[in-house]
Amino acid sequence: MDSPFTHEYFMKKAFIEAENAFDKNEVPIGAVIVIGDKIIARAHNLTETLNDVTAHAEMQAFTAAADYLGGKYLKKCTLYVTMEPCQMCAGASYWTQIDQIIFGAYDPQRGYQRHKTMLHPKTTVIGGVMEKECSEIISRFFIQKRNLN
Repeated sequence: MDSPFTHEYFMKKAFIEAENAFDKNEVPIGAVIVIGDKIIARAHNLTETLNDVTAHAEMQAFTAAADYLGGKYLKKCTLYVTMEPCQMCAGASYWTQIDQIIFGAYDPQRGYQRHKTMLHPKTTVIGGVMEKECSEIISRFFIQKRNLN
């Protein structure tokens, strides 16, 4: 019997966080961190709410997961995030020593791959999980922003 806990299952949980960000007029990026089959952190962008350029979904999730685990390293954890991490978040992931990053939409302009940001050598990455949905919510957000201005 297949486990219900697939990459798509957890990306859907991250997508719910992205929808929460959208509803708060934040760039709709959501993240969850999982250890085993358990979500230990949920987060979304809060840069506008907190007036903090570092309050990206991943950064919020790293802090929550480290707090949950009682330590700064996220070994044996997986980050699910709806958009490819930027170089700041990828750099932070290096220091967490997270095992795996699974992301939805690619970010060819600001993503860590374009900027050649180094991840931890033991971190594996899978991109494009629910890519269409994750790209669409970002596009919808910025179209709405342009139409309001």
